[in-house]
Amino acid sequence: MASGSRYEEDEKAGVSHFLEHMVFKGTPRRPSALEISGSIERVGGLMNASTDREITSYWCKVALPHFADTLDVIVDMLRNPLLAQEEVEKERGVIQEELAMTNDYPDYRVSLLTDQMLWPDQPMGRDVGGTRESVESLSRDTMIDWFRHQYGASSIVISIAGGLSDDEVLATLLPKLKQWPSNAPYNLQPTVNRNSKSHQARLEYRETEQAHLSISFTGIGRSHPDRFRLDLMCAVLGEGMSSRLFLQVRENLGLVYDIHSSASHYSDTGSIVIDFGVDPAKATLAVGTILEELDKIKQGVTEEELHRARELLKGRLLLRMEDTRALAAWSGVQELLTNNILSVAEVVDFLDAVQPNDISTIASRFLKRDELNLAVVGPYQDIEPFKLALSQWKSD
Repeated sequence: MASGSRYEEDEKAGVSHFLEHMVFKGTPRRPSALEISGSIERVGGLMNASTDREITSYWCKVALPHFADTLDVIVDMLRNPLLAQEEVEKERGVIQEELAMTNDYPDYRVSLLTDQMLWPDQPMGRDVGGTRESVESLSRDTMIDWFRHQYGASSIVISIAGGLSDDEVLATLLPKLKQWPSNAPYNLQPTVNRNSKSHQARLEYRETEQAHLSISFTGIGRSHPDRFRLDLMCAVLGEGMSSRLFLQVRENLGLVYDIHSSASHYSDTGSIVIDFGVDPAKATLAVGTILEELDKIKQGVTEEELHRARELLKGRLLLRMEDTRALAAWSGVQELLTNNILSVAEVVDFLDAVQPNDISTIASRFLKRDELNLAVVGPYQDIEPFKLALSQWKSD
């Protein structure tokens, strides 16, 4: 459904995530969290939910004979949550503990620093769950208002995958959708990419055994025509044990245990991120080595490298589609955010159409010195050595 941190104004930061928790706390027909979870677990099913920047997803996975009963549970949750004041107060503490837990993880902190640099002073650069202070200030009335706007019929997509015919699904589903109210939802807050006048670095001190770093650049949205070219560039660069970064930074130099690159795509923006952990004494050497690899990919890739990356992405996509939950999410997310569902075959065709010169062109366009962000979490008091390492990267 169309609910997430990008819809929230600052004073409501975290309300989407808070409401996601509250939906599990009971309905008039199932007035406790135990009755909701028990309805699914007693038949061996799984259920959970997640909140991201642009979407909140609720999902259940059950054996086929339990489809109708499971659908009844999840529709009941989404249409009729009690949102009881007593439960709001209890869950407030739970969420604050969740935030405390995630903020103890250095890799989470480095990702948050990255987002803050990519999208400063706006919802895209904010923790999806809000802050301890914003969660403390959220009222039940705010959640009821959010529910009325973001959980209306016009903001929801129901996606079902499994061994069911269209007629079976519609016969079970349509009666449950009658008279579902629909208020005008709050819109996505606009995104403003940072003003790229120079590269930047940000440091957070943590007494850790390993330094956690992230190099990032602004990317593109999910409907951008270059999306799959960019995905393939990231795959050549740092996806899998045959990628350039893994081979050079880990296998050849032994600097890291894990290193990978990825592209994330949202409605109108995106990111290119290289994550790695390294001995604090070798961090600037690792940064310099990675920057050298960014220069090299601008010079071109071989047919063999592109073939490896292409087949890797295609193969992983096909494996994902063997899972009914992933298949339902594939259709549901696209329908909600773009109103256009690309088939797996269409994505494969897009990937097959990419040529080696496309990769170097994309790399030159997006991996620019003035748009580079470096986030560092580790046992350092001074960011200057990292800024010096960035300044020595002359490529543009």
